[in-house]
This record gives sequence, structure tokens and C-alpha cells, in this order.
Amino acid sequence: MNRRLRLVLFAGAAAVLAGVLLWGLTGLPSFGSPARPYAAYVLRHAVAQRHVTNIPTAVVFDYRGWDTLGEELILFTSVMGTALLLRDARDKPGERPEDRMKSVAVRQAGLLMVPVVLLLGLWTVAYGYLTPGGGFQGGMVCAYAALLVWIAGSYRSHRRASPTSLVDAAEGTGAAAFIGVGLAAVVAGQAYLAGFLPGGTTGTLASGGTIALLNWSTGLEVAAAGVLIFHEFLQEYIATVPPPKRNREAE
Repeated sequence: MNRRLRLVLFAGAAAVLAGVLLWGLTGLPSFGSPARPYAAYVLRHAVAQRHVTNIPTAVVFDYRGWDTLGEELILFTSVMGTALLLRDARDKPGERPEDRMKSVAVRQAGLLMVPVVLLLGLWTVAYGYLTPGGGFQGGMVCAYAALLVWIAGSYRSHRRASPTSLVDAAEGTGAAAFIGVGLAAVVAGQAYLAGFLPGGTTGTLASGGTIALLNWSTGLEVAAAGVLIFHEFLQEYIATVPPPKRNREAE
């Protein structure tokens, strides 16, 4: 397929997508308009019914848990598809280049920030049903901590800190755990993804029931998916980095 044909196909698809987005935007309620019945119900009852203080998290992981399950499976499928396609297209990987950050100041400051960013991501996941945040947001922050190892350190350090086998297993475990919580609800005699655990005390980490489990499984899946995408695209980039000077002279 030549370049001109690809551009024509892209322009057509982009025009359709832009039309759909504009159509959706024109149908949005005006700013300050009264809450719709669904939103009004959730705002009135979510805290009492689900024992969480972050209402969007109650919607994502309970009232509309089926939607979130679909989003998780879309993310899982797209990331794994990207990884499989890129890995299959590569030749057998050779020795990883050093690709080391030259600035001592950037290296030291950046590597000191890695545990800080990781802790921020875990905190965002853990308190996602109490304060703004959650598994999606916190999972990506954790993935950025792994990326920071490459930015401030080296490609080799990044891959040692996040081995592919572990990341692949973590992504699958996160997606499977979300599905498993739904199946556990069925076994407990509830609807799929319905809350079947005690709600706990509102405003504490021991609250939310199954919302907490779904929140953590999402955090694990999203963090692993982010790292896996970084792996694949960094490996594409690193293939363009010339080998160390000593190797070129040896050849």
C-alpha cells in the first residue's frame, strides 16, 4: 500500500471520527444544568450504599462495573497484540546497549525520584475510593516510575528492574483478578460484579467491599500494561542506538 493511499484512508477515517466527536459534544448538557436522573441518584446514594467517598470510583467499579471490565479487556488485548506484533517482527535481540544517562546530576536526581513516583502511584491506587485517583491513574504513575529508571539511568537498568516475564504475568493476573471478583460474586449468590463483601467503615481503607479489590486489580493491570508498552517501543528505539565504541573497533 503506497503512502498516498494510506493518507487517503486516514483522512476519511479521521473525518468520520471528528464528525462523531462533534456530534457528541453538541449533545452535552450546558454548564451548570441540573444533574440527570442517573447522576442525581448516584450523588444522593453512593456514599451510603457503597461506603466510599470518591463517587466516580463507585461508579467505575460498582454501578457500571461491566463498562470497566470491557475497558480492561480492551486495554489487555491491545497491549498484548502490540507486544506480539512487534516481537514477532524483530530479529533475535542481541546484547542490550548501555544507553546510559551521561549527566551525573540528572542520573542521581532521577533515580532518587523513582521510589517517590512509585510510592505516589501506590498511594493513588490505595486511596482511589477515598480521594481522587484510583487503579487507572495510579497504575500509570507506577508505570512511569519504571520508565524513569530508563530516563535517568539506562536501558539495561530499566529492563532489569522490570523483566518481561514478570510484567506479562502481572498484566494477565490483573485482568484475571477483575474477572475473578465478578465470578466470586456469582458464587456468593449475587449478580456478576455486584458487591458481596461488607462495606466497612466509610472514609477508611477498610471500606468499599469489592470496590477495593477491583480497584487494586485494575491498578496492577494498568501498571503492567504501561510498562509493557514502554518495553516494546523502547526496544524499537534502542535498535537505532549505535553499539558502544569499543564494540565497533573490535569489529
